Amino acid sequence: MLTPTTVDEACEMLSRGGAAPTLIAGATDVLVHWPMNLAARDRAYVDLSGVDSLRGISWTDDSLTLGALATYWDVVRETRVGREFPLLVSAARQVGAVQIQSRGTWAGNIVNASPAADGVPVLMAYDAVVVMRSSSGVEEVRLDEFYVGYKKMRRRSDQLVTAVRVPRRAHDVQFFEKVGARRAQAISKVGLAVAHSGAGWRVVAASVAETVRRCRAVEGMLERGEAVRSVGDVVSALRQDISPIDDVRSTAVYRERVLARLIYHGLRGVCPGFS
Repeated sequence: MLTPTTVDEACEMLSRGGAAPTLIAGATDVLVHWPMNLAARDRAYVDLSGVDSLRGISWTDDSLTLGALATYWDVVRETRVGREFPLLVSAARQVGAVQIQSRGTWAGNIVNASPAADGVPVLMAYDAVVVMRSSSGVEEVRLDEFYVGYKKMRRRSDQLVTAVRVPRRAHDVQFFEKVGARRAQAISKVGLAVAHSGAGWRVVAASVAETVRRCRAVEGMLERGEAVRSVGDVVSALRQDISPIDDVRSTAVYRERVLARLIYHGLRGVCPGFS
């Protein structure tokens, strides 16, 4: 176990030759598989918990910044976040129990790259940007461009996510829905985050493709103000955006139909064209 106390030390550890070590912060995703994943015990780990500069939440006139060690509970107890970014609080309250919320980090949720993530859809709906550091410099990538496939992302093995930056905008529509066996302490069968601001519509879905992703065909339909008179109209657009599968938690047909219903009923009476 490697235990850096500064970002520079952590970046230096990642830049060494040989197999890249695994970064851990809250370690909730690592430990849940620990009893069954014997190979994980032979890996090298970089524990970021001692890098205090990665902690906390900060504000500027233009953005909210979540440090890489900012937890779900940090967001829940920050009343200002609840006022300006209520979807972050909604999602945080549905990630496991309080014990997970107090350890799990937003950055960890991003780099775990699960297509069923709860934190990623709301961050993506708010146009979050991932900030990464390495020994060679800083790189920023929009979250909606961060994933390139299942468990694949635009992060090199020598890069450390140091923060997640969320632009501050006025939203007139925003909602988050998670469908699972339970409201919390369950992996989602379908996830949805919707937001509308001066930057346009953002419709983000989870558990319906190999990554969390924006539903751009649906967004285009909303931007054009097309008439939507039934759930079936939403399904037609969604089929250009998603590729759900059958698995132990649900079926592709269920996921497609439920996601379409969440969008239709969430926007009916709110968005022009939905009737």
